[in-house]
Formats: sequence, C-alpha cells, structure tokens
Amino acid sequence: MASLESKQWWSKKRKSYNGALALACFIAFILYVISVAMFQERMPCVEITLFTIIFQGVGFVFALVMANIVYSFGYIVEAILNPKNPENFRNTAYKLGLLFSIMLPMLLPIYICISLLLGKHNVGC
Repeated sequence: MASLESKQWWSKKRKSYNGALALACFIAFILYVISVAMFQERMPCVEITLFTIIFQGVGFVFALVMANIVYSFGYIVEAILNPKNPENFRNTAYKLGLLFSIMLPMLLPIYICISLLLGKHNVGC
C-alpha cells in the first residue's frame, strides 16, 4: 500500500503536471495550425473549422483524464518497488513521466512537419 507521504507528494505535483500538459497541448495545436497554414496546398484534406477545434478540445480533455490516470500510478509503482531513496525515485519518475506526457501531443505536428519537409503530398488524407 502506498504511504500517505507518497500520495501527498504526488498530489502536490499534479497541478504543475496538468499545467505543463495543458501548455504542451496548446503549443502542439498552434504548431498544427501553423503547419496547415504554411502547407495548405499540400494538405487539401485538412481543414481547421469550429467543429475540428471543438473535436480536438474534447480529445484534449479525454487525453488529460487518461494522463491523470497514468499519473496516479506513480505512487502505486513506488509502493510496489519500495525504493531505498523514495525522494530520488519520485523526482526521476515525475520528470520522465512529464517529459513523455509533453512529447505525446507534439507527435502530430512533428509528423506533419517531417512529412512535408521530406516532400510528401496529401499529408492527412
């Protein structure tokens, strides 16, 4: 069973985790919009409309819920592994998890940019 101290530590970090994830999603969306605007002629199937913005917003909320479920495994894994230096484990696990969570929303804009830079046409169709 996870200790109260462990649960409290992870709970304190959750707000900054969610803030960083929200910022990453916003930046990923802006990069997506810039990519579409710059290469619109090579992406004829892609449109940015109110519907797509709302759809992506709903997707973001779903992703945030899923990320928080995975985030909750932090103290569970700590309880299972029972590390000798829990503070070091927490800091390392938090940083790696945050880095992974921030990189996930960036995959789509990175994929689009790489595909377009490599000369692919009809990206997103």
